[in-house]
Amino acid sequence: MFTKLATITLAVLAATPALVSALATTNKPSCNTDSLQCCKNVYQSNSKEAAKVLSPFNIAAGSVTGLVGADCNSIVSVLSSGTSCNQQTVCCTDNRFEGVVALGCTPINLNA
Repeated sequence: MFTKLATITLAVLAATPALVSALATTNKPSCNTDSLQCCKNVYQSNSKEAAKVLSPFNIAAGSVTGLVGADCNSIVSVLSSGTSCNQQTVCCTDNRFEGVVALGCTPINLNA
């Protein structure tokens, strides 16, 4: 079991530079692995859903640039657990809300 986990962790760490390099060709070149999130839901910042998700944080939905991710996990933690991101992968500029929400997100296609 430990060997399998170690192998997966090493594979994720080895893939991280390639992942960051691939992202440099997107329209969000400042994205790094800490900014990559796997979010269950992604909303337009001016939507009712975004306003509902942001209200506990006293953030006006209209003040957010980019998409709003909800129920997010770091892509590194998702991949290191041996699973894949079956939801939306996004690069977000503000991840300080412990995965509940992520702000300033741009969709990323990791299969490109």
